[in-house]
Amino acid sequence: MVRQYIDNESIRFIRLQPFNKVKSFDCGDADLNDFILNRATLFDKYMLAVSYTCVDINDTSRPLAYFSLANDKIATSDFPSMTEFNRFRRKQGFPNEKRLKSYPAVKLCRLAVDICAKKQKLGTQVLNIIKSMFVINNKTGCRFITVDAYLAAVPFYEKNGFRMMNLEDNDPHTRLMYFDLMDLVA
Repeated sequence: MVRQYIDNESIRFIRLQPFNKVKSFDCGDADLNDFILNRATLFDKYMLAVSYTCVDINDTSRPLAYFSLANDKIATSDFPSMTEFNRFRRKQGFPNEKRLKSYPAVKLCRLAVDICAKKQKLGTQVLNIIKSMFVINNKTGCRFITVDAYLAAVPFYEKNGFRMMNLEDNDPHTRLMYFDLMDLVA
């Protein structure tokens, strides 16, 4: 039974391991369901991505949400021209001596909320946890969170502070977006 309102004290995040495979999850998207049910542990085994489930502390048997993370970078190749990349660097406030060809990021590979927990702002709570993971305990140096957002999810990410990487992104299924973690530090 999911509570009417989910708060930070009633949920916890568990790193998915091969021995605690998810048996039941339905977010309404077959690809996202298939990943957490069948492929997430293989991505972890081959060190390609790490997945976390979000569970109610009173019922850890079924995830309310999950997310997967992998290393990434924002680089010149993400922009249609060097001019656009330079605009991006200036907008982020990089001084001239820190204008590199790429900047460290973490890729939010997947994020999904189970149908039973929809409309409770859990997706925003999950994003806030991810942001805090890299602001409070930034072990390797990570400036950005990136996501290839499904078109239908773009408004959700925008509402949570993500911006379009470039306006010339014409992928028919996703948009490359980023969140600058310095927005939380400044």
